[in-house]
Amino acid sequence: MILLVGLMPIFLMKYVILENYEKQAIVQKNQMIQSQCRQIVEQVLETGYTSGNPSAVVEAELVQFAGQYNGRVLIVDSHFSIIRDTYEIDEDKVIISEEVLRCYLGEGTSGNYHYDKDYNFLELTIPIGSPEEHTVQGVMIISVPTDDVSAGRAALGRTVWILQVVLTLAIIAIAFYFSRVLIRPFAKITKSLEGIRGGVEVSEQEISIPDYTETQLLAEAYNRMLQRMKLQEDSRQEFVSNVSHELKTPITSMKVLADSLLAQQEVPAELYREFLGDIAEEIDRENKIISDLLSLVKMDRKSSDINIQEININQLIEKIIKRLKPIAAAKEVDLVLESFKPVLAEVDETKMTLALSNLIENGVKYNRDGGWVHISLSVDNRYFYVKVEDTGIGISEEDQEHIFERFYRADKSHSREIGGTGLGLAITRSAVLMHHGAIKVYSKEGEGTTFTVRIPLKYV
Repeated sequence: MILLVGLMPIFLMKYVILENYEKQAIVQKNQMIQSQCRQIVEQVLETGYTSGNPSAVVEAELVQFAGQYNGRVLIVDSHFSIIRDTYEIDEDKVIISEEVLRCYLGEGTSGNYHYDKDYNFLELTIPIGSPEEHTVQGVMIISVPTDDVSAGRAALGRTVWILQVVLTLAIIAIAFYFSRVLIRPFAKITKSLEGIRGGVEVSEQEISIPDYTETQLLAEAYNRMLQRMKLQEDSRQEFVSNVSHELKTPITSMKVLADSLLAQQEVPAELYREFLGDIAEEIDRENKIISDLLSLVKMDRKSSDINIQEININQLIEKIIKRLKPIAAAKEVDLVLESFKPVLAEVDETKMTLALSNLIENGVKYNRDGGWVHISLSVDNRYFYVKVEDTGIGISEEDQEHIFERFYRADKSHSREIGGTGLGLAITRSAVLMHHGAIKVYSKEGEGTTFTVRIPLKYV
């Protein structure tokens, strides 16, 4: 398509050249005929030919002129009567035409001409006399064939056609050559992209193609994409490994407990209860992991699965606090809600409850005995803001970059004692992003943690 567009000027070239040639040839022929006609017109005026005075000199010049151009000459007097026709067909007849009238009216002091392309003839009307002084005594009409112009146009057309063919072949050859040269730098990218089909590890090598600015930009974009794919692949593998480990650990514990009971004979009832209680705890832990994994799967679905309703955020947080108060009371942690005014927002109640519950529950679980968790709710004309502050164990700067990753635990030993799955904050972040919001963490180890959540009041 691009090659066709490039060749269009060559095809238009023929039309422009031939049209220009024909126009120039007609103009030159007209000028040449008019130049010769002026001499005849002067003879006509001197001899009074238009007044009926015969002149052998004028007759000879008219016949010679008509024969020279293989054309026809008419002399018209002031009464529009044809007094001389070199074809001797229309003498003594009257002729009234637009061109003749224009000559008598003084429009076209040097004569008018008309070129008929269809019938290949050129017609000129030249006034005999002085149109400026209104002394026009007659009109000279010359009709000559333009076969020579047509023949010249045809010959030129053949030459231009040959030139078109040569230029077309040359352009195609040049375009093919340069296309091979220009496309060559992209072969490396193509090869690398094909290697991705077999996995990211097949195409780990970054590429650099500084041949052109465009190829260098494309290579840089490819390298960025490759880095993102590597991160996603590493994250996927780590996630699968973590899921396998987390699901296997409770099962292993239950297997050990069950095997211990089966290996003993006449086990006391108290020991049965103790072991069965431990097995029940491991089942609850397994169920918690599976529930959190299902929640993450739901978060990863398209936004069409979100159920948006206008919810009173104050009441939603109060319900969460009411549910968590027994857990807080067991650790003597105070739960305090501070809200400045009622907040109505378009959210998915289930997902938003899950997100805020995880933040507040973490503030309680990872707190010191006798501490506090402060929840504040504020709003402006576009967003509502939830801040959850606690006096807990805090998070190190190194861990703060990873706490929203799945199965990541800042304090692994303490998290396992509490019973966390490492999925809570990942679920919270997914829920916040699903609402087109943002979440940030500020913490100092040993001094507590603050989470801030910003959610749009209107869901778009």
